[in-house]
Amino acid sequence: MLREGTTGSATAPSDRRPLYGLADAAWEFVLTSVLLYCVVTAARWLTPPDSPLAVNSARAATAIVGAVVGIILVVLITSPPGRCSGAHMNPAISVALWLMGAFPGRYVPAYAAAQLAGSVAGTALGRLCWGPVVSRPSLRYAAVHPSPRWNTAALAVTEAGCLILVVVMVGFFLARPAISRWLPYAVGAATALIITVLGQLSGGSANPARQLGPALLSGGTRLLWVYLAAPLVGASIGAAVHCLFQRRLGTPAPCTYRLCGSDAALRNRTRQVA
Repeated sequence: MLREGTTGSATAPSDRRPLYGLADAAWEFVLTSVLLYCVVTAARWLTPPDSPLAVNSARAATAIVGAVVGIILVVLITSPPGRCSGAHMNPAISVALWLMGAFPGRYVPAYAAAQLAGSVAGTALGRLCWGPVVSRPSLRYAAVHPSPRWNTAALAVTEAGCLILVVVMVGFFLARPAISRWLPYAVGAATALIITVLGQLSGGSANPARQLGPALLSGGTRLLWVYLAAPLVGASIGAAVHCLFQRRLGTPAPCTYRLCGSDAALRNRTRQVA
């Protein structure tokens, strides 16, 4: 059992909520399963031609899916299970928080394994619920893919770049308890924007767990390694940028590993200032 504030950052305040490694990793499995089930569900009802809710414009459908996924992320991050595990739902985020000193490295493998397993489970649940329609070539279990005009290098740079920006944003919010409670909404908005802008170009995954289940079940694994590796590289660079700012500019360390923020950490810092 580990408490926040003992993850490698001597200055990070603690909200004294214990981290129960494998138990909280199980919540990551549940949260990621729900996320992927919702992704498959949204794609099933918005894209096939036989759906009464189908949107004719691919760009409009992508934007709607982005908005739906963004809202779902806010709900999951602020839910009781999300407050327990931190609601990373993305191995790249877990790695970044570890590198920023906010999350214990010994729990990263368990979190990543739970998130990736949840991706497969949630995708399979979508197939079980909605039937063979989700396996059609037009849907492919909601697997994303780059535009034919994009090469592998462009895809890798884009996926990594998205995580650099997201991780810097996460570090900025979590290092400032006064605004950390707004991080769920920032994550939801950033994800919606990534999907809307890049969905028709790179696929807009920015999350190894987002792509693994759909790619495995659809058999579209040719570029899966890029969608798995590039976000991890980007998250590492983003964490390095945050740590560089922390050393050079004296910016504070993240106050928690939880994407819902930490009200207790805010109270702790307020008392210190007073």
